[in-house]
Amino acid sequence: MSKYYYGKNVQNNLKKYLRLTSGILLLIGISIIIYVLFPAISWQIYFQPAIASQDIALSIPRANIVDLTKNSVDTTDYTKAENWFPKFSPNLNQKDQIDTASYTISIPKIKIEKAIVSTVDNDLAKHLVNYQGTGIPGKNGNAVIFGHSTLPQLFNPKDYKTIFANVYKLKNGDVIYAMINGVTYTYKIFKITVVDPENSSALVQDYDNSYLTLVTCTPPGTTWKRLIVKAVLQEI
Repeated sequence: MSKYYYGKNVQNNLKKYLRLTSGILLLIGISIIIYVLFPAISWQIYFQPAIASQDIALSIPRANIVDLTKNSVDTTDYTKAENWFPKFSPNLNQKDQIDTASYTISIPKIKIEKAIVSTVDNDLAKHLVNYQGTGIPGKNGNAVIFGHSTLPQLFNPKDYKTIFANVYKLKNGDVIYAMINGVTYTYKIFKITVVDPENSSALVQDYDNSYLTLVTCTPPGTTWKRLIVKAVLQEI
């Protein structure tokens, strides 16, 4: 009789263990799915309506979640700015030669203060990057600044791997300050677009004025598209 009860208890404990294990595995599976799909879902639910409400120009079709997640596996090293627009070849003989190794920018709207921008290397893990072949603040041309983004909840203005996570919050009329060679230049945002990585129009040089362009990946937490924020120099 004692053997029967013992065997029954072992069997019941085994069933409980299996149910518990199955529940844990199910939760892990759901968590993985949510982690993978969150950027796409957030893009559909939040970021696209937010972009629409800000009159941001989409030069790409509105992709659906299935289309976006097809490209979710990518081994490209995006800490190197040259990998962001793979089909673009920089013009190293630009009209205005860069005469400084670095400068800083501040964007009060998203709590970025005196972030370092390098003009001599493309390591986005260490600083922002003034892309080679583009202009420099204070001179006619288009100074194109690359910066990393990630999920907004991970934003840290002192961490260059997350520094541009909140760039999507910027709107036309917001200001960007560029401090270079002891002079502070004020730029006002006037155009925001979203493009494919193959579209390198953001890097085009216009010499009719002094422009500053921010570039980061979007939706936040992915590398699927590029968010382009363009600003023009205000009177000094």
